[in-house]
Amino acid sequence: MGTRNQLWSIAKTSAIGSAVGLAISDRYVTIVSMRGDSMHPTLTASDSAFRGDVLLAERGCLDKYKFSRGDVVIFKCPSDHKEDFVKRLVALPGEWIQIPTSREIIKIPAGHCWVEGDNAARSWDSRSFGPIPLGLIKGRVTHIIWPPSKMGRLERKCPEGRVSPF
Repeated sequence: MGTRNQLWSIAKTSAIGSAVGLAISDRYVTIVSMRGDSMHPTLTASDSAFRGDVLLAERGCLDKYKFSRGDVVIFKCPSDHKEDFVKRLVALPGEWIQIPTSREIIKIPAGHCWVEGDNAARSWDSRSFGPIPLGLIKGRVTHIIWPPSKMGRLERKCPEGRVSPF
């Protein structure tokens, strides 16, 4: 009888913990494993469960789209909403940006932003698909939580000389 009560207690605790964890993950934070080389050297891609960077992303920035240039964001791929990308936010709505491979300068439309990987040679980003809707962003990466050697806050960096507010 004692074993049955212990199992029931463990099951209840696990169910409640899972529900609370899911609610927190869905509303406040999410954990993402980095894939691909587009953010190298800032982030390292994983090829297995315990290799590569595991990231903590906060979702509070989604209320009223509180982003800054240089933030690293997670967003849904514009052409395949089942796939998530991790890139650096380079330009915000209403700003002008010079396309790196040309002399073309474009204005970022309202409700959109420009994202790029830190490793331009290995990144599929706004240089390929243009500005993305802010509604595709799922969160802002704030910390690297794995591996322990890289654990800490993620630095905000902005490419210089390419963005102008007018």
